[in-house]
Amino acid sequence: MVVKVYGSLRSACTQRVLACFLEKGIEYEIVHVDLQTAQHKRPQFLLLQPFGQVPVIEEGEFRLFESRAIIRYYATKYADEGAELLGATAEERAIVDQWVEVESNNFNELVYTLVLQILILPSMGEVGNLALVHSCEEKLVKVLDVYEERLGKSKYLGGDAFSLADLTHLPAIRYLVNEIKMGHLVAERKNVKAWWETISNRPAWKKLINTIN
Repeated sequence: MVVKVYGSLRSACTQRVLACFLEKGIEYEIVHVDLQTAQHKRPQFLLLQPFGQVPVIEEGEFRLFESRAIIRYYATKYADEGAELLGATAEERAIVDQWVEVESNNFNELVYTLVLQILILPSMGEVGNLALVHSCEEKLVKVLDVYEERLGKSKYLGGDAFSLADLTHLPAIRYLVNEIKMGHLVAERKNVKAWWETISNRPAWKKLINTIN
């Protein structure tokens, strides 16, 4: 069954889900939601997602939102197909989950704020908060220092194999490196740089980027 994905290709959270689908070979159909015209805040969309955020998936009668919940669900449902994204043992799965939570709670919000202040607000004719940008950059430096240490011990965040722990970072790091030109934060850290080069060259991610571009 083809999964409907309500979202935007420019949305990092939508990209996270699509990257998972491509790794797993899951067929999907994009139902475009225009974020620039706030289509995601309209009553019709709020029936699908009461918080007015993308993406939302529909598979028959089943509906799910929140990108990290979606990728966990499909990585579990299709555990025997495509890339193994969860970890092979209970301990490995716990470490993968840990780093997914780190991305959500310690990494993503900082990058999102930087993108908002540097890219989105100026595109709308508003002035970004430079003090907030500086503060977020300082905090992100400390987070990436933790990543540098972790990636000195294992090739991937979750261990020796690519997993959701790495996949969930792909959209935000892409924005950091390519959209707001803060790639020095990655390039200055040997282990983080090697990790990013490895995960960003996965065929599934490259296929998705080609679609976006």
